[in-house]
Amino acid sequence: MAKRINPNERTDTLLPYSQGVMVEAGRTLYVSGQVGVNADGTCPPEFAAQAERAFVNLGGVLAAAGMDVEDIVRMTIYLIDPGDILRLRTIRGAFLGDHKPASTLLVVAGLARAEWKVEIEAVAAG
Repeated sequence: MAKRINPNERTDTLLPYSQGVMVEAGRTLYVSGQVGVNADGTCPPEFAAQAERAFVNLGGVLAAAGMDVEDIVRMTIYLIDPGDILRLRTIRGAFLGDHKPASTLLVVAGLARAEWKVEIEAVAAG
C-alpha cells in the first residue's frame, strides 16, 4: 500500500501530485517511457492525440501487470514544447482523476524520434 507524503497541508489541495509516496511492501512495476504511438505503429501529429495515446499505452502496461492508475506512485513526463503544459495537465487529470502520484515534468530538447511530442514513464506499486 502506498502512503502519500505531503508535509504542507496546503499542497494536498493545490498541487495535482504528492510531494512523496512511501511504499512499504508489495509488487513494484517500472514502466518504460510510453509515447503516443498507436498499436498499428502510426503516430498522430497533434500533441493532444499523442498525449492521450501515451496515457492509454501506460494504462495498458498497468493492466497487463494486474494494476491500475491508483497503483502509480511515481510519474515522469517529458515534453518538447512548454506551450503544451496546460493541455497536458488536462489530459493527465482525465487519466489520473483524483489520484496524485509523486510527479516530475521536464521540458527537453527532443525525444528519441523527431515526431514524438511527449513521453511518460511511471513506477507502480501494489
